[in-house]
Amino acid sequence: MVSGRTVLERFPAGGPRGSWPAEEFALARRREGLPAEVVMDLATDTFLVIVRGTGGAEG
Repeated sequence: MVSGRTVLERFPAGGPRGSWPAEEFALARRREGLPAEVVMDLATDTFLVIVRGTGGAEG
């Protein structure tokens, strides 16, 4: 967990659709008003959908 970010969801990078599921999830959250974005966590080989600047709590 990186301070100042909340992880909303995790998606395996090795999936057949790559980052698409994460991007679709983030887009849906943005449509709900959350400033969600996708980042890659190289240590765990996952795409994370995060919201920055939420006080450092991980969900």
